[in-house]
Amino acid sequence: MIIPTFNERENLPLILRRLHRARADVHVLVVDDDSPDGTGRLADELAAADPEWLHVMHRTAKNGLGAAYLAGFGWGLARQYTVLVEMDADGSHAPEQLHRLLDAVDAGADLAIGSRYVEGGTVRNWPWRRVALSKVANTYSRLMLGIDVHDITAGYRAYRREVLETIDLSAVDSKGYCFQIDLTWRTISNGFSVVEVPITFTERELGVSKMSGSNIREAVVKVAQWGSAPGWTPDHAGRAQLPRRRCLMISRRSLSSSSSSSIVRRSSSMSQWVRGGLTFFGSG
Repeated sequence: MIIPTFNERENLPLILRRLHRARADVHVLVVDDDSPDGTGRLADELAAADPEWLHVMHRTAKNGLGAAYLAGFGWGLARQYTVLVEMDADGSHAPEQLHRLLDAVDAGADLAIGSRYVEGGTVRNWPWRRVALSKVANTYSRLMLGIDVHDITAGYRAYRREVLETIDLSAVDSKGYCFQIDLTWRTISNGFSVVEVPITFTERELGVSKMSGSNIREAVVKVAQWGSAPGWTPDHAGRAQLPRRRCLMISRRSLSSSSSSSIVRRSSSMSQWVRGGLTFFGSG
């Protein structure tokens, strides 16, 4: 389980307590980006009490959500974990629902996404503009990339290690929430299966959201570029789809439709429309 943190001192003990109650068998890595509020120091103190369960990685600068997850993936792959899970530190992802992701991987999914927008999924305590922003971003990404995933921006997800070993992670440079779109697309383009399971997403009660205008701009621009390049694949190699991978899960569980041509033709107008819409929804 990889949990990136930046100024989450208030939330971290709460989410770790819930996670330990829900799944004490899941090892946790906190990746802290030199939080000014002392989140990293607090994580060290908590890890000292249970060093087998909780681990801490310190980075020297705030380099973005994507870079934090990539560092966590490298740590987990080097230690031979078979499943790597992403989860937010702010309590928006319920540890009590982690079993849904792990059950989906056990059933054969290569990537299990905790989805707000499939049947049974819900969002709590978001203003209507935030819900609209999220749905517009997901619809835009689905249309531009031709991916049938309802919640492509979701950050509660579980990967088989084979997915991350196959993807060229060194080519991933998405910084913010675009990272989730990027990794989903690369997963599908490499022939792996994606399953969405319903979750309840609850807006944070403590601390400040890390969503920013730069996150939105990055996603709009990158998705437009990807969707406008006929035949372009995320790994730049025109790789044919691989057969879906299956692997034996071991007891150490985890660290855890339009045609492409029509999409290309309308990519410019689509991106302009979405950029304007996201600016409206993101204001106020």
